[in-house]
Amino acid sequence: MGDRIDIDFDQLPDDLKQLAKASEQAAIARIGDEIALLGLLRLLEELHSQIRDAWFQDSLPTNRQRLYALLRDIEISGGWPYIQRMRLHALLEQLELAEAEISDDMDDAEGNFSATE
Repeated sequence: MGDRIDIDFDQLPDDLKQLAKASEQAAIARIGDEIALLGLLRLLEELHSQIRDAWFQDSLPTNRQRLYALLRDIEISGGWPYIQRMRLHALLEQLELAEAEISDDMDDAEGNFSATE
C-alpha cells in the first residue's frame, strides 16, 4: 500500500526504539478491534501532524548548504515521511469480500440443513 521505508531500528536512539516498541505493543493489544486500531492510527496521524507543523517546519534550514543536505538525506533515506490513509475503495473491497464470505457460508449452511432433512 504505497512505498515503505525500511528503517534500521538498531541505528535508532534508545528513546525512538522505545517509542517504536510501545507503538507496536499498542497495535498488537488492539488486534481484532478495528475501532481501537482506527483510534491508534488517528492518534499517530495527529502526532505526525503536530511534529511536522510545530517543530519540523520551524527547524527547516535557512541556508542553501543545510537545505541541500536535508534534501539529499530525504532522497537517500527513503523520501518524505508520510502517513498514508487507507483508500475508501480498498475498504469497500474488504467489505464486499466479507459479505461474499457470509453469503457463501449461509448458502453452505442452508445446503447442509436441507440435505439432513
